[in-house]
Amino acid sequence: MKIAVYPGSFDPITYGHIDIIDRASRLFDNVIVAVLNNPSKAPLFDTEERMDMIRNATSELRNVEVDSFSGLLIDYVDQKGANTVLKGLRAVSDFEYELQMALMNRKLNRNVETIFMMTSSRYSFLSSSLVKEVARLGGCVKELVPDYVSEKLLEKNK
Repeated sequence: MKIAVYPGSFDPITYGHIDIIDRASRLFDNVIVAVLNNPSKAPLFDTEERMDMIRNATSELRNVEVDSFSGLLIDYVDQKGANTVLKGLRAVSDFEYELQMALMNRKLNRNVETIFMMTSSRYSFLSSSLVKEVARLGGCVKELVPDYVSEKLLEKNK
């Protein structure tokens, strides 16, 4: 069984993330969207809220599972019996950092491969940070995130 783990903060999930998840769901038997619970960061949404938004956005994809983890990604991947880490790239600037992480993960576990997937060009500018900033300043994010996520952003920014 080909299991891929797509890790990230997803604070919040965007159409760029959903593009990667949708395409990956056609390549792998199971895709685990793994929300990183990093106690040293202060996300806008807590882990449960982020998982709820991802579940809502991916509810039609039967082979997509939503989970959370803390600690080393490679340990989580091993625990889940996965053989692939999936990383989305928007631009070449994302690649340098992601390459370092992939090489470290490869050193820690030679049985796990990292696959880089480019997001669709229409989402190449999109980031969760940008979405949060636009929403915080009262801008419209409807074409950047699903309606459910847009509603959650409005609630947070009241």
